[in-house]
Amino acid sequence: MSELYQQDWFAKWALYSHEKVAVKEFETQRTLTFGALNAFANRLARHLAEDHKLEKGDRIAVIAENCIEYIILFAAAQKGGFILVPLNYRLTSSEIDYLLKNATPKLILWEEKFADLIKAAPAFENIPFRFKIDVIAGLCAKPPRAPDVFETVKCDEDDPVFILYTSGTTGFPKGAIYSHKMLFWNSINTAMSLIVNQESRSVNCMPPFHTGGWNVLVTPFLHHGAYTCMVKKFDPETVLQLIEKEGCTIFMGVPTMLKMMADLPDFEQADFSKLLYIIVGGEPLPIPLIEKWHAKGVPVRQGYGMTEVGPNLTSLHQSDAVRKKGSIGRPNFYVQIKITDEKGQPCAPNQPGELLLRGPMVTPGYWENKEATEKNLTGDWFHTGDMVREDEEGYLYVVDRIKNMYISGGENVYPAEIERIILSHPDVSEVAVVGIPDEKWGESGRAFVVKKSQTGLSESALIEFCKQHLAKFKVPKSVVFLEALPKNDTGKINKMQLKKM
Repeated sequence: MSELYQQDWFAKWALYSHEKVAVKEFETQRTLTFGALNAFANRLARHLAEDHKLEKGDRIAVIAENCIEYIILFAAAQKGGFILVPLNYRLTSSEIDYLLKNATPKLILWEEKFADLIKAAPAFENIPFRFKIDVIAGLCAKPPRAPDVFETVKCDEDDPVFILYTSGTTGFPKGAIYSHKMLFWNSINTAMSLIVNQESRSVNCMPPFHTGGWNVLVTPFLHHGAYTCMVKKFDPETVLQLIEKEGCTIFMGVPTMLKMMADLPDFEQADFSKLLYIIVGGEPLPIPLIEKWHAKGVPVRQGYGMTEVGPNLTSLHQSDAVRKKGSIGRPNFYVQIKITDEKGQPCAPNQPGELLLRGPMVTPGYWENKEATEKNLTGDWFHTGDMVREDEEGYLYVVDRIKNMYISGGENVYPAEIERIILSHPDVSEVAVVGIPDEKWGESGRAFVVKKSQTGLSESALIEFCKQHLAKFKVPKSVVFLEALPKNDTGKINKMQLKKM
């Protein structure tokens, strides 16, 4: 691995900022300085290598919420060349069993609350070493057998540091390889887009089983010697208080989180004077909500990312949040893009096409899945599966996922376009549109809608509203009102479940 990437971040920060607090666990108030984090990671890496014979490339599966031990384990993995496999604790035992069989870990660590879930997976018994994650705290509490040193195992830049499984809403989950090179360049792209340095402070409540919990802010913060307060679960009142109490300079959340905090009675009195930005991902933030945060003096930065690339890929400057409504902004510094039609030809401005990405933050491929790797990678270009358009000023807009598109009467229909219109109706809180079989047109749209309140909004009234703003072939043929839309583990609307309904 090139010395440029400085594989062992923690040895460096222990030298530069030995007594500076790196992380805090909110629930227990435990903290780790960079010096302690480095020493404990050395001790853990040596324990795994000497006592359990773990070697570079061996997988370590983990099922736990955000905690101090997880951060120590990440640091040890970086030093030892081990590969972390975060498991989603919201899955069933059978789903976890598939992930364990695919990743074949040599070691699994779990939080006590997930013991029954993990032990019910048949593959659990085939893992050579199995421990509760508390073993890390116990190891770090013991006097060292020798000075806490460990000689870093040198890794190649494309060697994995994570295997991150996609949500698997269609077919089996795919394990995206997240390499040391991706880790480094994502941090560089993030810091060049935002303000990330040793003085940065954040509250992280994103779950650790997907890239948002690790790589949107946590690993860039660790790389830059910054401070993170970890929260196990998002609670709007708690997080709102922590943003103020912890002197948070950058916070990342999804639109639902920001709405829940903005709706709290304490929101208007909250002191956000230290908060430079809020980073929003997952889906566009409604303009009224942007304006509500802006009125509190908090700029909103919207962007785009994905597990297999980055994940921090584009950013919309806060000054353009209203002017470029719905945009994901422009590519970050070391991100190259091209937009192509179904024949692979470049698209003209404002012509929808598939977004392809290239750069040092692109995954080498999928774990033990050559077919998926070849399908998604053409040379060094990654096919995102997202339809986007680029306007005359170079701002990108997500039209929809290619797989969400349906064809009605020979016309391509992108549900996201319809959803934006329906969401502009004053009585609509949430909406999702899917294509369903239609004897006459092949497919037609069905809108699943959550009302803002118990209004008299009817199916016919909403369809008439759509007719005023959309071409005839885009207007949904039916509307179903629900109390809530089904969500997947990352908080996004589960359209596969809606199609089954």
